[in-house]
Amino acid sequence: MKIAATVCAFWEWELWRNNVLLDQWAYCNKIVTQGLNAWLDIMFHGATQVGTWYILIFENDYTPTSGDTYQSPGFTECTAYDEATRPAFNEGAASNGTINNYANPAVFSINATKTIYGAALVSDSTKGDSSAGPYMFSAANYGEGKPVENGDTLKVKLAITVTSTT
Repeated sequence: MKIAATVCAFWEWELWRNNVLLDQWAYCNKIVTQGLNAWLDIMFHGATQVGTWYILIFENDYTPTSGDTYQSPGFTECTAYDEATRPAFNEGAASNGTINNYANPAVFSINATKTIYGAALVSDSTKGDSSAGPYMFSAANYGEGKPVENGDTLKVKLAITVTSTT
């Protein structure tokens, strides 16, 4: 008997300028090995639960790999937004194998001209940090850079879905 599960991080972005929806796009990407290990350790091995997860955005055209970690992400985090820390992943309760932040997307108030290529879900709130947090769960490059400028608002939604197959 073969039993399998598929885990997907489905990212959705909205780019707002002057209160007008300028662009929106979506992308499904993998969970990195560090995230899978954290999930297993927290669920089954007594590791300390992460109370709050955070979303970061990145500004270089890097395609995340399974081996990327919080300590060695491979991408360059964008910190050109007004919020003092990375926005929290404010998820609702899981339902039908999915948990998401659709009711409370992460909001980035952009304060410089940049090109944004992707986002990641991490366990620390410190902008620009790659040493304090123990985990990166998922990271996604959505395939083409999106230019943003001072005054733009970038809203990021994330759904994590686990599907069992036999």
